[in-house]
Amino acid sequence: MSRILVVAEHDGAKLNASTAKCVSCARAVPDAEITVLVLAADGAAVAAEAARIAGVAKVLRVDRAENAHALAAVLAPQVAALAAPYSHVFGPSTTFGKDLMPRVAALIGAPQLSDIMAVEGANRFRRPTYAGNAIVTVEVEAGVKIVATVRTASFEAAPAGGSAAVEAATTDAALPTHTRFVSVSAARSDRPDLQGAARVVSGGRALGSAENFKLLYGLADRLGAAVGASRAAVDAGYAPNELQVGQTGKIIAPELYIALGISGAIQHLTGIKDARTIVAINKDSEAPIFEVADIGLVGDLFTILPELEKLLGA
Repeated sequence: MSRILVVAEHDGAKLNASTAKCVSCARAVPDAEITVLVLAADGAAVAAEAARIAGVAKVLRVDRAENAHALAAVLAPQVAALAAPYSHVFGPSTTFGKDLMPRVAALIGAPQLSDIMAVEGANRFRRPTYAGNAIVTVEVEAGVKIVATVRTASFEAAPAGGSAAVEAATTDAALPTHTRFVSVSAARSDRPDLQGAARVVSGGRALGSAENFKLLYGLADRLGAAVGASRAAVDAGYAPNELQVGQTGKIIAPELYIALGISGAIQHLTGIKDARTIVAINKDSEAPIFEVADIGLVGDLFTILPELEKLLGA
């Protein structure tokens, strides 16, 4: 049997969708017994939500005041201490997971496997490399504990319907005193979260300015979509960094991805390769984005965008 510990990502009140996607990955491991670990100051609500994910056998809830903020330096020793009975420790390949899991691997003295996109066995997995241009099959020696991040864009979220037991857990792991929470600076928006959104409207350098970039918001609001941006648009100052989609930004897998004025550099395409339907609008008919688009429209986005909004409004 493979005993798998999934570290939950949450905001203190609600579980992040990435956790259910990690559970889907874990369920693909043969003979998996899945436990979700919730580290929080008061994790009652999050643990109850995790217990309802199908396929979860147990939820471990660790409540400590130090867990009020998701600091990797504080969480990692606790995960490492609780990981002893488990063969696999999974976390999402998000900012949270990329910060936390390497620390866990170092503390355990185990190899880390990054960006699992497919499971072939209990110790055999596939992951992308070279900006997604190649897929590597990685096999870990039998009997070695595996610490891994899961490429959440490659897995559907496990559905609700479970009824796992929630157990309180404690650990005497020594927590660092040299790391402390000072503040968090994050953009606030009423739009869906970019990484979990079913629809995304994204803009590129062709928009020409930060003022023009705001034109995307009208279309996004019509569709109930999140807003994204290419690295070129972010570097030019048209959009904030947290909207960047691509290899060095967010890897996403929406049902619908609309690319406006994005040429389609390989780094950007890496971030959207798992999108179900890609719609590209660009005046350059030779733009690489058209090679991956399901629907392509050659034309001036400043003419097409108002027309789209008008049609959606009708």
